[in-house]
Amino acid sequence: QVQLVESGGGLVQAGGSLRLSCAASGRTFSNYAMGWFRQAPGKEREFVATINWGDGATYYADSVKGRFTISRDNAKNTGYLQMNSLKPSDTAVYFCAAGSYSIRPADFRSWGQGTQVTVSS
Repeated sequence: QVQLVESGGGLVQAGGSLRLSCAASGRTFSNYAMGWFRQAPGKEREFVATINWGDGATYYADSVKGRFTISRDNAKNTGYLQMNSLKPSDTAVYFCAAGSYSIRPADFRSWGQGTQVTVSS
């Protein structure tokens, strides 16, 4: 199994940017797709973005398309989520996950502990 640790969350004003990182250890990170999900208080965990392990194909939720960019550096066993033009509605705990190339949380076996992102208006 892959162990994942997120970092880079924080408080930012609307319109600002943050870059989240996801450091992986354990099994070969490059063998898995990586996903980012988020969960706001009182809401279900929702898909944000995913990147495939082989061809680097990406897929985004409509709510973040054009603002967020997912990437990975397999040599560093690290994934990233660049978040631009942040909105208050992006406020949530953000989780990275490793598993299959999918938008469903159930398809990801390994999860980080989450990092808080708060966007003020």
